[in-house]
Amino acid sequence: MRFVSYQQNGKQGLAVAVGDVWHGLTEANAAFPGTLQTLIDAGENALLNAGRALSSAPVVSLVAVTPLPPLSNPEKIVCVGLNYIDHSAESGFKQPDYPTLFGRFNSSLIAHGAPILRPCFSEQLDYEGELVAVIGKAGRDIAEADALDYVVGYSIFNDASIRDYQFKAPQWTPGKNFDDTGAFGPVFVTADELPPGCEGLHLQTRLNGQVVQEASISDMVFSVARLVSILSGFMTLKPGDLIVTGTPSGVGLARKPPLWMRDGDTVEVEIEKIGILSNPVRDRAATKAALVA
Repeated sequence: MRFVSYQQNGKQGLAVAVGDVWHGLTEANAAFPGTLQTLIDAGENALLNAGRALSSAPVVSLVAVTPLPPLSNPEKIVCVGLNYIDHSAESGFKQPDYPTLFGRFNSSLIAHGAPILRPCFSEQLDYEGELVAVIGKAGRDIAEADALDYVVGYSIFNDASIRDYQFKAPQWTPGKNFDDTGAFGPVFVTADELPPGCEGLHLQTRLNGQVVQEASISDMVFSVARLVSILSGFMTLKPGDLIVTGTPSGVGLARKPPLWMRDGDTVEVEIEKIGILSNPVRDRAATKAALVA
């Protein structure tokens, strides 16, 4: 099943795809099955039942509603750095034997179509197209062989980074958590519709229509299953937690000269069989000024 979270008339909504047509309801309707988070919390049967119920709901035009991140308030957003050999090399790092992990916070999340904002004090706004794995049930000390049973579905992420702030200290947290830089969505696809661990699927990032990143998910050093197992070795994974699995080579930082995203750009991340995440790029100062005016 394929789901989209959205807002209409100030109310949260959820839609399911039936072929190429979306059917959905908002919380204003008594039959609204709940948000994606509440459904994942309730278990796979709840998600399945909601999809069946929504399939007979009214048609929703996605261009007439406001997209939301598939999940707006996950308990954990765990990001993986240096998970493609070519990206580690272009970044000047030795390929690590253990995944490079860092956290993102909910305050950085934005939806498909929302602007990624560049702060006025940095020009180093970079793109990073990535696959997101969404945890479906709680688990600790999960064996790699069982790990994909804990993944309920997948989506797309653009881990937009402020590079000079990322490298101000050994920890990357500041450069990875600016407001309005964590683009997420638009579609959540249940795991049963995709190859296990999304192995073999093609990822591509485009800046103003030009391909800047391209790789197979199979090129990841640490697979989805391996990441779930490693993470669960030191913390309990919860329903709705996100694992942002890393970006391939081609980032703007590694280019000569560097290729930074600027006001007026459009960045797209596409993953085969999942969809396209597209966001405009804007200067934060100009956006704030427009809101005041």
